[in-house]
Amino acid sequence: MCERVASSIQAASRSTSAQPAPRTSNHLALERALDGSARADAPTRQVAPPTLDRVLNDLKNRAILGAFKGGTLVAAKSPRIVGQSVASVAGRGSSLLPGERRVIVARNLRRIYGRELGPLEREQKIQETFASYARYYYDSFRLTGMSLAEVERGFTVEGIEHLEAAMEEDEVGPILALPHLGGWEWAAYWITQIRQWGLAAVVEKLDPPELFDWFLEFRQSLGMNIIPLGPTAAHEVAMAAANKEIVCLLCDRDIGGGGVPVTFFGEQTTLPAGPAVLALRGGCRVLPTAVYFSPKGVHGVILAPIEIERTPGATSIRSDVPIFMQALATQLEVLIRRAPEQWHLLQPNWPSDYRALGKQVPGAQP
Repeated sequence: MCERVASSIQAASRSTSAQPAPRTSNHLALERALDGSARADAPTRQVAPPTLDRVLNDLKNRAILGAFKGGTLVAAKSPRIVGQSVASVAGRGSSLLPGERRVIVARNLRRIYGRELGPLEREQKIQETFASYARYYYDSFRLTGMSLAEVERGFTVEGIEHLEAAMEEDEVGPILALPHLGGWEWAAYWITQIRQWGLAAVVEKLDPPELFDWFLEFRQSLGMNIIPLGPTAAHEVAMAAANKEIVCLLCDRDIGGGGVPVTFFGEQTTLPAGPAVLALRGGCRVLPTAVYFSPKGVHGVILAPIEIERTPGATSIRSDVPIFMQALATQLEVLIRRAPEQWHLLQPNWPSDYRALGKQVPGAQP
């Protein structure tokens, strides 16, 4: 099965640019796994006349985009110790503002540590989490102003042999299954520029669209093949894997919905099934990976590939996908527990999170 899928993916990658490769049943299965369901093209929207709210929203979006562009210039020019200090102060300051993100961070910390934190300890770790999130942006923005020698000096890694084996031995590219933790863009830059490996990353679309477009260009400037999460994502991931690109999947959050039930930090939620489908049907190695901030830059950790015992006599992967994803969830827990304050998951991720915020659980009956 895996060999047939690899062959079909590689055949698709050899199609001409004028004629896009047709989607096979395997591509469609991957698409449903990564995006929740196959979707029809959206109908054409009617353009409404300008209103005061739209004008104000447009001004806000322009301000947000301007702030990111300005931050990139400042990060690239400022001394590292100054920039990181400013980012830390800004992050800690933002943690004091009331809001949903602060509630979610506190709930995440309680899950990771497995206990209720005291008021002072909880406050300290919440501030550290927001400071880490601010550093993520600072370190990412300064990459474009760094020399390759600086990038290499600031990056250390353990478990690189797992990635090297996949690149040397396999016909398709491996999957790096990551949590939203630390600073993965630095590692991606190291992979594309120092090791000279192709790398694709599936990313969530952002609002406003202009901000997403700017981030798209920024990440492409680091040598990444960026795949927006959406109806064509699975097909593009299959093509990237066939081209022997390393595929980065941030898979600790089921953004599209329709994921696989798992127990994650002792509580049931869902995670996207994409990594399991790519492994079981596409023959890709799935390597649980995290990139942590370190005093000199970042430190990558790559664990051994996820392996499960396949269901005897099964004619499909349906029964094995939940087993695979549970094994991956367990390894993501291991990686996150190494640096809980660097986990930047700021949105509801469990049904109880939505209830704690007084919101309707997605997919649940009102």
